[in-house]
Amino acid sequence: MDFETMDKEYVLQTYARNYVNFKHGINATLFDDKGRDYIDFTSGIGVVSVGHGNQRLADAISDQARHIIHTSNLYMIEPQARLAKKINELTGFDVGVFFGNSGAEANEGAIKLARKYGEKKFANKKYKVLTLEHSFHGRTITTVKATGQASFHKSAFAPYPEGFSYTKEIADLYNTIDDETVAVMIELVQGEGGVKAFPKKDIQDLAKFLKEKEILLIIDEVQSGVFRSGEFLATSLYEIEPDIITLAKGLAGGVPIGAVVTKHKDIFEAGDHGSTFGGNFLSTRAGLEALAILDEYKQSGMLDEALIYFEGKLKALCKAYPTLFVSVEGLGLMRGMRCANGEILASLIKKAFEHGVLVLKAGQNTLRFLPPLTISKEEMDEGFKRLESACQALL
Repeated sequence: MDFETMDKEYVLQTYARNYVNFKHGINATLFDDKGRDYIDFTSGIGVVSVGHGNQRLADAISDQARHIIHTSNLYMIEPQARLAKKINELTGFDVGVFFGNSGAEANEGAIKLARKYGEKKFANKKYKVLTLEHSFHGRTITTVKATGQASFHKSAFAPYPEGFSYTKEIADLYNTIDDETVAVMIELVQGEGGVKAFPKKDIQDLAKFLKEKEILLIIDEVQSGVFRSGEFLATSLYEIEPDIITLAKGLAGGVPIGAVVTKHKDIFEAGDHGSTFGGNFLSTRAGLEALAILDEYKQSGMLDEALIYFEGKLKALCKAYPTLFVSVEGLGLMRGMRCANGEILASLIKKAFEHGVLVLKAGQNTLRFLPPLTISKEEMDEGFKRLESACQALL
């Protein structure tokens, strides 16, 4: 039985898989079982932040696995405490951290925290959470409902939890807030929704308004966080201090992890929230090493150089193929190229793979790029050379 047959027989078919069989990787280059190499502009959907096969990360994981992988949160976990402290330092403001296993779990925790705040803070409980139409916040029942894209609200999974509503634009939020609204939850750069970065002033005005109303601002940085914007938090670029920030994806370089980061350190009490695996020795040790690598990379100036170089490549490709691309979207190494239509997008992803480069799709006919943050200029050059060949094949 070959592996594709095995997968189709024994794995629930919730993904439309490409059955390439990757065997190993070096930074932003993957190799399949036939020895063919691919430039990876996806990093496992923004997860492999320090590249494939990173020796420092592998050594840290291996060392930790030889000692303790897991004990549970009933006991002290030293790397968890150290990682929370590091996150506190990198945010630039005083926060507490709860660790889970994914972005969806982080967003679930943020919603629970907001609703308890709504009960503790106000005489009449506030519980409603507002999001935006093109948002994406996860695939659990609650985070699917928090997601503003109607295509995710399938009737098969109904009924959904109450207390969520959506607006088309940030400006529409002001008129939607009512006496039961406890929080607004947004992405500063909508990933699945089309790699759309919101204007800085719109976000700052919203943050100021919500603070005056004592309504929480939750920023979902599951995809934009951990230096993907060029800073540890995209929040820093927007010069705001949210009440709650959620992180996951690149935080541990590929080991499952999620984090609820909040200034409201006294809302949760023992027993209010928990996770069996969340924040265990292995994941938080990996998180410490990934952040150490990325912080050093940022301080060296190499991350900023990579962002500028990658953006230049995107803009050049967009200009060279006006019949295929409309615009360049996003910021940092969370980027997108808006395609002229959905047919071009689908064909381009297929052709790119055939030419040995991995890219993603996003909403609004967007070709999405989430390369490892440590991607080299040589890998960028080769990746865009292959992508240009894919573009030529469509003309």
